[in-house]
Amino acid sequence: MDNKRLIDLREEKDLLKKQVAKDIGVAESVYSQWENGKLSISTKRLNELANYFKVNIDYLVGLSDMRQRIKSSDDINIQLVSTKLKEIRKSLKFTMRELANKFNTTSSTISNYENAKFLILSPFLIELSKCSNYSIDWILGRSEHKWISRK
Repeated sequence: MDNKRLIDLREEKDLLKKQVAKDIGVAESVYSQWENGKLSISTKRLNELANYFKVNIDYLVGLSDMRQRIKSSDDINIQLVSTKLKEIRKSLKFTMRELANKFNTTSSTISNYENAKFLILSPFLIELSKCSNYSIDWILGRSEHKWISRK
């Protein structure tokens, strides 16, 4: 996660941390920890922040320098995400166990993501995107563009 992007986006709008935190419904201390890189931002909150700043998540987390204006629903369709995760795993030619080993997690965690029991955690999502070049915005159903735009 590129915490500097979060700071830059806030400062670009001339906002205080307190205001952003209030607007998205979190404590100022939580938002401050996000900016300082001391606390991971949940996938749901990444979506909300991207909507708030009117940017793509790939840009927000530093996977892309291409800033795109994407507005999506605050709700993430977990079924859609699970389908796309299966597609990515199969395109990488990994079994659930192999993918779990690659990302230092368990097969049951991968199974829970792919069977829509849990929404994928943002650190895993970011690492999967880095490894596969699939766009986080595409994975979460925010964009039709499947691949990370680098420029």
